[in-house]
Formats: sequence, C-alpha cells, structure tokens
Amino acid sequence: MSSATPTSPSPAETHEYVLTVVCADAPGIVHAVTGAIVEVGGNITESRQFESGTTQRFYLRLQVRTPASATELEAALAPAVERFGLEHRIDEVGRPVRTLLLGSTATHCVNDLLFQVESGHLPVQVPLILANHPTLERLAGFHGVPFEHLPTTGPGGKAAFEDRVRQAVAEHDIELVVLARYMQILSPELCEELAGRCINIHHSFLPGFKGANPYRQAHARGVKQIGATAHFVTSDLDEGPIIEQEVLRVDHTRSPQELMAIGQDVEARTLRQAVAWFAQSRVLLDGARTVVFR
Repeated sequence: MSSATPTSPSPAETHEYVLTVVCADAPGIVHAVTGAIVEVGGNITESRQFESGTTQRFYLRLQVRTPASATELEAALAPAVERFGLEHRIDEVGRPVRTLLLGSTATHCVNDLLFQVESGHLPVQVPLILANHPTLERLAGFHGVPFEHLPTTGPGGKAAFEDRVRQAVAEHDIELVVLARYMQILSPELCEELAGRCINIHHSFLPGFKGANPYRQAHARGVKQIGATAHFVTSDLDEGPIIEQEVLRVDHTRSPQELMAIGQDVEARTLRQAVAWFAQSRVLLDGARTVVFR
C-alpha cells in the first residue's frame, strides 16, 4: 500500500523594500527606524546614512527584506515618523520607475537609455518619448516605445509642448522626466512642477563654451578636459543640484569630430548613471545639492 509523499510547507513570501528617510538630525533616529524593521521581522541588507553639517539634516537609505507588507512596515514606522518628523518613502527594490523622455535631434542619450532598459540593466519603464523634432521617431520605433513629435517653433509652440508634458505626466503616472538632450529651456512654472524629479544632462568643458558648435569652440581653444554633468532641473539654467559628473582628459591631437564623439559618450554614461541612482532611490536632495548613496 503506497502513501503520498508529504510536502513541506512553502516558505513565507518575502518582500524587499528600499526605505529612505530625511529629517532634522537628532539622537535615536536609526534606533527607532531599525527597531520598527525588527518589529515586522525584517532584515536589513544594505544601509547608508549621512548627516549634513551644513543643513543639520539626516539622510538614511535602507534595503529591507521582510515577510511584512509595505502597509505593515508603514504602520510599524508610524511612531518614529511622528516623533522625528520623518520624510520617508517605501518602495519595492528594482521596481521600474515610470519615466518620460524629452528629446530634440541628438540620439546618443535616448539610444543609450533605451538600450539599457531593453537589456534589463536600468530599472525604468518608458511609456512615451516626446520631442520637438521628428529625428527620434525611428529610434523609438526600433525599441517599441511610443513617440510624439510636437514642434516648439511658432507662437505658442513651446507652451503647447509643455502642456503636453503635463498631460503625459498625468496620463502615465510619470515619476521621472529626463531631458535626454532636449535643447529647450523649460519655463519656471514647469521647473517648479517637476522639482526633484526632472534630470538634465549637458556637456562640461573647462573653460566653458556656450552657443553653437561648442565642440568646435573647445577644439579652437585647445581644451584639455571634457566631460558631462547630470543634475536636477531648476529655473536657474544648468545650475540645479548635481547628481553625477564625469571628466576625461583630451589633448591637441583630437579633432572636433573626435571631441564630439568623446563628449557624447560621456554624456550618455553620466545621464544613465544619474537615472539609475534616481530609480534606485539613491539620490536625496540636501538644499541646493544632493546626497547620493552609491
């Protein structure tokens, strides 16, 4: 007489969350937060913290593995939130962040971001690309991403484009807007609406060059350093809180075309890294600068 082999109980489902905390610095914050995690049977798998001597603010990022739900973790944190006035956020580790890309005619940054997403190396989801030129349409189609072309020229063109950005943010529940070489200045109103969730990339020369053909200007002056800066967008042009920068040395042997190729490669890498850190909840604002838990 045979009998069925008993089955062992399945392990309890576990969740992995990222918890970020920002508040005024005070004794006991870490103790209170980690105590709440222990209360729900959580295990901390990554921990980073920083106290800003400039702003007297405290920054904490934890990755937590727990059988508890986000709601249960939130409830356990409630006493610490009330006691210390915590600004906090709980999210799932690796959840794709809904991201709107804005572009113009340059393809290198958009191409790099879409390739990284498709390869599974960048935790974002791109439901739409908006551009003021049609250049990116074929690239978007290749990656299977919806594309819209809306010119910014003519009376009211720029305002109409920004209104479409607002609509897209609402329609797709957008969490991050990326100016992937979108060569237009956003209005102060839109900058304010997207504060802390809009990233821009621009080249960084020493010395700096603005206007048309910056790489030719750089070549004519014999630049020795070329790089890129990724930062949050503010109404102060290219002066928002910096997330990431990269600089490479060059010399007199480089042609303007080679400088451009080097610069575009650096821009793509720098923007990709800034977007990845944002998507992983590693970027926290500290006044006019950022705290980046790499």
